[in-house]
Amino acid sequence: MGAPAIVIASAHHGDVLAEAFARYEREYDVRLVQDEATAKATAEELMASGHQVALFVIDSDHDQEKLHALISGTRKAVPTARRLIVSHISRFRDDNQAFRHAVAAGKVDALLLMPQGPRDEEFHGAVGEMLNEWNATVATPVVENVRIITPEKDALTRELLDYLGRVGLPAGVHHPDSAVGREVMAKCPEDEGRWPVVSSLVGWCGHCPSVRALANQLYGRPDDIEVDDVVDLVVVGAGPAGLAASVYASSEGLSTVCLEAEAIGGQAGTSSMIRNYLGFPRGISGMRLAQRARGQALRFGTRFFTGWPAVGLTPATDGGHHVVHTDGGDVRARSVLVATGVDYRRLGVDSLEELVGRGVFYGAAMAAARELAGDHVVVVGGGNSAGQAAVHAARFASSVTIVVRRPDLTATMSSYLINEVEWNPRITVRGSARVVDGGPDDVGHLAWVDVEDLDSGEHERVEARGLFLLLGAAPECGWLPDEVLRDEKGFVLTGRDIPRERWIEDVPPEDLATTVPGIFAGGDIRSGSMKRVASATGEGASVVSSVHTWLGQ
Repeated sequence: MGAPAIVIASAHHGDVLAEAFARYEREYDVRLVQDEATAKATAEELMASGHQVALFVIDSDHDQEKLHALISGTRKAVPTARRLIVSHISRFRDDNQAFRHAVAAGKVDALLLMPQGPRDEEFHGAVGEMLNEWNATVATPVVENVRIITPEKDALTRELLDYLGRVGLPAGVHHPDSAVGREVMAKCPEDEGRWPVVSSLVGWCGHCPSVRALANQLYGRPDDIEVDDVVDLVVVGAGPAGLAASVYASSEGLSTVCLEAEAIGGQAGTSSMIRNYLGFPRGISGMRLAQRARGQALRFGTRFFTGWPAVGLTPATDGGHHVVHTDGGDVRARSVLVATGVDYRRLGVDSLEELVGRGVFYGAAMAAARELAGDHVVVVGGGNSAGQAAVHAARFASSVTIVVRRPDLTATMSSYLINEVEWNPRITVRGSARVVDGGPDDVGHLAWVDVEDLDSGEHERVEARGLFLLLGAAPECGWLPDEVLRDEKGFVLTGRDIPRERWIEDVPPEDLATTVPGIFAGGDIRSGSMKRVASATGEGASVVSSVHTWLGQ
């Protein structure tokens, strides 16, 4: 496959843009065209010759009719490519107003001021971000940090790929008879036939029976790494709340350990694009946000143990310390933040549960979306995660249907995402409906689902090769002891939500404190939380002052 392409469409500023994008010519095939018809023809020619189109750069100097044809035409030609509108300084103010809705609705990925001279790093920083996201979600990895060898891309292989995507490690799948497969198997011949076999650039190679086994290879076990006798804070869960707490606690000198059961970032880490997070005007993927936060926490001294869920908690007695238990070792701490978040509720349809990993996925499963090019995909759920999953899937699938029990999305989804869903011609919303059945094709992959109309009770069988289930919040706190009080739905009670009879000396607990002194809760696991990335981040940061107060007693 040839180098990915950048196609620039400009009627009057081609020379300026050609000069600006010259720096990308070493790694991208940069093409300059003048109009919509040539842009589409160039893209189709590139795709036919084995190239991918990473980015369309569209100069706003075309008249309105041609400009809108360029935007829609490039999307139809290559849905997976990013689209950037550049505006000359003489018209930037007017264009900013004219295209504000287009950017908010996802019709284009960004509107930027055309470079006014060399070394416009603000411009190139934005272009780099878009190319970075494209490479992470669309492009075939040039360098594979991890190679998976298997004769069949089964459910486990897809789980491994999804996990590696969430932790930001490029990976590839190869047949044992391929050149790469033979090269890898020469290093671990004893694992022949025990698929999948996983090989990493750092040197290890062998059969990988589970995602946890892969995580242990990447990050180690809690008992593999010496942990101080008692740390100041153990954070359980590395979603936005846990990551924020890890950054702020360790930056203020507290010895901090963070335990994560799956991948850094939690549910937020599966979001293909978060557009309303403060400080990222062009949006950022959940994976990128999580990996940046993890790197920040590591820099301040937080120690992460990934792939090891907490299985129990023994509260402190008589001034002692709390103990968080995992199957890979215990961590003793003076304080604990419970930030395990929530999991997606199960659909409860046996025929579909049997197809999990073979077309049926809980969560966004971003890696799986790439394999559904030209297929119909169904997304079940009405929250922001479901909207983001639908928009991402629509870059690959021929059509996407969002199935939601409510009449529409207005009560549960952010306005900007509703606009993005409504504008996208590949996405339709089916309200007052639910998925009640499904079945496989001849090789055991999802082929169809039955959708029930909740108003009429009628059933319709729909062809679907992908079903993504994002069904809302099921709290992840079964490991907590009874002393940590929860509400009727299982979420942890904190602050003034704690019944008055549990207050100490009739003084309400601090906002994020639980019924056990020294144990705090933040993020989605907390009763009454907003279920948004920004609010979880705020709680994770603000709990550190409460931890300081507790440790100072």
